[in-house]
Amino acid sequence: MADNQGVLPRGPGKIWRAFMWSCKGLAIAFKIESSFRLEVYCLIVLGPLALWLGQTPLEKALLVGCLFLVLAAELLNSAIEQVVDRISPEFAIFAGRAKDMGSAAVFLTMLNVLAIWGAVLWPRLMS
Repeated sequence: MADNQGVLPRGPGKIWRAFMWSCKGLAIAFKIESSFRLEVYCLIVLGPLALWLGQTPLEKALLVGCLFLVLAAELLNSAIEQVVDRISPEFAIFAGRAKDMGSAAVFLTMLNVLAIWGAVLWPRLMS
């Protein structure tokens, strides 16, 4: 993203600014998106539980990583919704479809969480 004069940062400044813009995006999503807040709270609860339940580094990475994928999908869905609402504030069939598809992406990542957690934990529950 360019600064006020339209100049793109270079070098370490570019990385720092990208990090700051990412933090700003996370803060905005947390402030205005109730779904994102709920998913962050789930991560806060399930993340440590995943680290405790995972027996190998791979299991821990899978259990925690799939939770972060839900947040990433929610951020993309929220971004789509923001753009669609800006471009088409009135009801439009294509706008509704775009929002529904973004929501479906979040739903699929949540199913992924269930599948991964189930695959890791089910054998332990059955033994």
